[in-house]
Amino acid sequence: MVECITQCNIIGMVEQALAESTIIKAVKSNATPVKGRKLTDAEIDQLKKNGNYSSDWGKITVADDFITDNIWGSYLHGTLYIGRQSGYLKPGDDSVWYGIANANLFNCEIMNDVTIIEAKEVSGYRIHSGVVIHNVGTLAMDGKSSFGIGVELPIAIETGGREVLTYPEITVDIAAKIATSRSDKELIAKYNSLVEKYVELATSTRGMVEKNAVIKNCPKIINTYIGESARLDNALAVKNTTIYSLPGESTEILDGAYVNKSIVQWGAEVTTMAIVDKSVLTEYSHVERHGKATESIIGPNTGVVEGEVTASLVGPFVGFHHQSLLIAVYWPDGKGNLGYGANVGSNHTSKAPDQELWSGEGLFYGLGVDIKFPSDYSRAPYTIIASGVSALPQSMQFPFSLMNIPSDSMPGISPAYNELMPGWVLSDNIYVIKRNEGKYMKRNKAKRSKLVFEVFRPEIIDLMKDARKRLQVSQIKEVYTSKEIKGLGKSYMSEKSRQNGIDSYTFYIKYYGLTGLYRAVCKMLDEGKKDKIASLIQTKTDCPRWEHERAVLLEELPGKSVAECMNLLSEMEGKIAFSVEDSKRKDDKRGAQIIPDYASAHKPADQDGFVKETWVKTKELQEKIKQIVSQL
Repeated sequence: MVECITQCNIIGMVEQALAESTIIKAVKSNATPVKGRKLTDAEIDQLKKNGNYSSDWGKITVADDFITDNIWGSYLHGTLYIGRQSGYLKPGDDSVWYGIANANLFNCEIMNDVTIIEAKEVSGYRIHSGVVIHNVGTLAMDGKSSFGIGVELPIAIETGGREVLTYPEITVDIAAKIATSRSDKELIAKYNSLVEKYVELATSTRGMVEKNAVIKNCPKIINTYIGESARLDNALAVKNTTIYSLPGESTEILDGAYVNKSIVQWGAEVTTMAIVDKSVLTEYSHVERHGKATESIIGPNTGVVEGEVTASLVGPFVGFHHQSLLIAVYWPDGKGNLGYGANVGSNHTSKAPDQELWSGEGLFYGLGVDIKFPSDYSRAPYTIIASGVSALPQSMQFPFSLMNIPSDSMPGISPAYNELMPGWVLSDNIYVIKRNEGKYMKRNKAKRSKLVFEVFRPEIIDLMKDARKRLQVSQIKEVYTSKEIKGLGKSYMSEKSRQNGIDSYTFYIKYYGLTGLYRAVCKMLDEGKKDKIASLIQTKTDCPRWEHERAVLLEELPGKSVAECMNLLSEMEGKIAFSVEDSKRKDDKRGAQIIPDYASAHKPADQDGFVKETWVKTKELQEKIKQIVSQL
């Protein structure tokens, strides 16, 4: 779930961004011209001999230790400052040459040791040391620019209503809070005022290329702030954009990419003919292979590959690996997937494109699904919407579910309804939950966003408890709809699925409480408080997480001793490990029935890397639990 952020938190974070902003500091620094000395007559003569030309040599200033040796065949116009260009970095090594050749420079400041070769126009920029500019058409400022800061994004509603103003350090959590706090006029006013101040302080007539950035083979770069160590190579066009980058967190815009009125944060990538327009790519996100992001915010570690995202807030670790569509979606918790042909964008009522969809954490949209708006799946995290499903506008509130096309025609139920199986992912596909939990943690590169990787945590458990409560019925039926059970949306549910949902939710609710107890017991033993363990479950504390877990134990396992609970946890860990392997084994069985040599080309479940890892960890944990119980 999105980190709980208060009004005070948001205002404080934006104020901190203003105080520490890299681009504001650069704009402020650039307001003071670099001081240099005038060229001597001998230097002017030598520059002319080197094939350089200026309409007014008197407007050029240079570093005190300036040399003419490495400036060749260039046009030097307007007010220019040129630092010392020292030539080859290492004698005899022609891989790095600091100098200017065949370049057209106008109203620029070129610091020491810069490479500018074959540049048709470089104007209005301060170029810092170590920068490489090679084979560039235009790198220029056109009037004043705020570098894509302060662009208003129509999050979740294309026609407006949840607008978010952007600034370079914005996070998914902050954008989510602003987008969903429209009734808090004071917060919105304060936030907008701070972003407008940011725009004012960041607006400049001079562009900046920070240290060690590389710009090669780019036809057009206009009104763009280029951060330290950024890499732009063969980008089609980059305009009115802020590119934040650092050594070791290089931001890259490559291979036919087009970026306009956007913010691209640390470590992000736009490549292979991708389009990013009026959007924010947060740290380590990427858009590639013709992917499109328009008027959207893309979360950390999320990749838009071939797909299209418009007017959406997309959280971390969402995968668009094929052609798919996401329009007007509020999905701050991310960790989901869109299959090929997924149409999560039916937001147009024929009157206006003013509808929205709220997506839950970990939602999996299968191949060719068609999701109608408005819809709310935010209370159905880690649900799978199976291939080919066409889902009507609805609010569905059952976590870890499978929504599938109807298995049978049900009398009295609309044929447009789908079949819902609450808790199915827990009972039949726990492999994906356990694997993704570890996968996201290992693959995370984000350093500034606070990401939560744990699946079974308090807010998810509360959703499961609420879902289980709604599955309790006074009258048993063969089939249920939302008339009998709230939260089913436009789906029906069988009695078998209802029972399975209750059982699955109950198992993992207990498991959550028991894992919390295990951590608490280990802590007590580490602190030498063995004598207090027996009363642990009955004793109140000031730890919110443990109190939530303790309440689950008291409700779900009343009267159980700590030792009994530990033994039960050991037993449940074994069942989960078996379920992980069994959910993978089902693929083996089905595949072998269909593909003749399936077994020869696929590793069996018991040899699967994640299955083996799960069993190793499970047995280690069971052994540790055994040792703990022996001490109680």
